[in-house]
Parts: sequence; structure tokens; C-alpha cells
Amino acid sequence: MIQDPLVSTHWLRDHLDAPDVRIVDASWFMPGTPRDPQAEFLLNHIPGAVFFDIDEISDETSSLPHMLPSPIKFASRVRKLGLGDGSRIVVYDSLGILPAARVWWTFRAMGHEDTVVLDGGLPKWISEGHPVEDGPAMPQERHFTSRYQADIVRSVEQMKRNLETGREQVIDARPAGRFTGETPEPRAGLRGGHIPGSRNIPLGDMLAPDGTMLTPDKLAAVFATAGIDIGKPIAATCGSGITASVVALALARLGHPRAAVYDGSWTEWGGLADTPVVTGPA
Repeated sequence: MIQDPLVSTHWLRDHLDAPDVRIVDASWFMPGTPRDPQAEFLLNHIPGAVFFDIDEISDETSSLPHMLPSPIKFASRVRKLGLGDGSRIVVYDSLGILPAARVWWTFRAMGHEDTVVLDGGLPKWISEGHPVEDGPAMPQERHFTSRYQADIVRSVEQMKRNLETGREQVIDARPAGRFTGETPEPRAGLRGGHIPGSRNIPLGDMLAPDGTMLTPDKLAAVFATAGIDIGKPIAATCGSGITASVVALALARLGHPRAAVYDGSWTEWGGLADTPVVTGPA
């Protein structure tokens, strides 16, 4: 049986003190949002959590936002956060399910399979009256071994080749207006539209009204309605590789844990001069 990549708030409440459980706050906001995730962490986080800075634990040599770091840099950073081999890592964020999915995927791209996402995140945790704490985290350094998993990461070169081979279905998780090109991109200098042949499944289509992920049967219906065969290879894309990770998370919930994420996503594709773009609906 495939392990569900999500855990409930009640599960985490019952396992807060488990010796192998490590909790990670992956909160992040779009550029221009008047919120500071690190400041919010100091005021309010799940007991025992450490803060994972998506923008800092990234490839500092890239001009693109929060691209995957090298395995060496990743191991160095997460060791200092007390996240090590043998840990069950539970990731949450202050939005519900979004940057937490990106960090879940990042750990899996670095070979740490025992990583799950808190369904509903910090909002659900707080609404149910579970405990929180403030102040800085004080983790004890632990050893972490990175084992890079290239099969779940896609580059722009691979996405271009896929236009010719059609080997992988491509799912774009941006809002419908950005997918069709009718709504401007939030980052300056990007063309509107989508990768030819891609299908659109916006983030909201995968979530319930309370911010939790849809049940497997409802998720399966969403993918089927979009014309996706979940039994065949899939690569997910979005604006900058964060919402695409929710697609990978949803597919893992459906028993397909090796869906790939196009790391550069539309920030890369829409900003290049030699990548084809299509506007209008799929």
C-alpha cells in the first residue's frame, strides 16, 4: 500500500513528542506580500518546529527564484536544522498546503522519502486549538545524507525535448487566467500563456474549502476532468516551482509518487526568447 504523503492535525498532535518526528515550518509568501514568514515563525509555530527558508536554501548561482540547491548545500543547511537520516519529517506552512508541498518535494528530490505534509497546515492546527509556541528554534545538529533523485526534477532542456517526444503529460498549476494569458504574470518581463500541450489544474481545484487536500476519489476526478491519465508519466509546472509541487503531492496521494516538477517553471519558460508559448485554453 502506498503511504499517504499527508498526515492529519490529530496524527501530529499524538506524535509531537515522538523521538523520530521532526517538524518543519515552510511558510513563504509571494514577492510583494506584506508578510514576513520568519517573523511570524518567531511569534507562532507548532512546538518543536524549525524554519525552512525556501529562498535561502536554494541555488544561489541561479537568477531564478528558489531553485533546488546542490545536494551538498542542502545537506549542510538541514543538518543545522536538526533534520537527519532516520527522521520522519512533517512539513507545514501558514497558508495550508502550498510551500509545504515544495519543501516536501525538495526533501524527496534529495532522497529523503520519509517526508509528509500536514494537511491544512498551521491554520487548521490553530483552529482546532492545538498548542503553539514562540521564540527561536534551538535544534541539535544531526547528520543528513543527500541522494539526489534526478527522475523527479525537470530542466528547461528536458521540457523542450518533451515537446518533441510527448513522453510526459504536462500539468500547469497556475490560475486559469495566467494559463490562458488573459491575466498578467505577477513577475515582470514574462510572456503570458502556457507550454504547448499542457493542461491546467489550478491549485484551488485540488483543495477543499477548509484548505485541506481533496480526498483521493475527488482528486482522481479532477485529473480525469483535465484529460490527464495518472497512470502515465507527468511533469508539473507553475509560476516558480512551488504550486507545481502540490500537483506532485496530489499524485503521490493517488499512488503515483514519482511525478516530476519543472524547477524553473514559468519564471524560466516565460522569460526565455526561444521557448514556444500558447495562449487561450488548452
